[in-house]
Amino acid sequence: MAVPITFTLKTNYMKPLQTLLMTVFIGLTLPAMAQKIDPASFHGASATKAHYRAAYQLDTDEENKIKGTLRNIQNALDDPRLKGKLELELVVHGAGVAAFRKESGNEEMLKKLQDRGVILAMCENTMRERKITKEELFPFLSYVPSGNGELIIRGQEGWTIIHP
Repeated sequence: MAVPITFTLKTNYMKPLQTLLMTVFIGLTLPAMAQKIDPASFHGASATKAHYRAAYQLDTDEENKIKGTLRNIQNALDDPRLKGKLELELVVHGAGVAAFRKESGNEEMLKKLQDRGVILAMCENTMRERKITKEELFPFLSYVPSGNGELIIRGQEGWTIIHP
């Protein structure tokens, strides 16, 4: 009498093998599926919204950072994609108060930015902690109780926070 011989194939290894093969397949095909952009025809993102809001944070007295931040704001205002669509605020606190001091040499640039609609906001906490009076700062500034508080509120309102 013949006894049938049966083989049982254990499939414990099949699931991990399938996962491995699928991962390899996806890894090999994704680069081929990626969109190829011609560098010569790329001109950056399109400003499709009607309005953009950004708050620049300045908390350093480093002259290069101050000048760079003011230049960044100017560059944003001059970006043709954003013309007429920007609402900007410069929030100064901590050591950044150096930018708003009368002797800083920044008066002309700050006035130009303000004339273009940039809010120039000085932190009153910083003034109190450093014993700085309004008379030591440019007379055309606005004031907020707390620079950090202003940034938190603006962020929650949907503003982009920029810390150059």
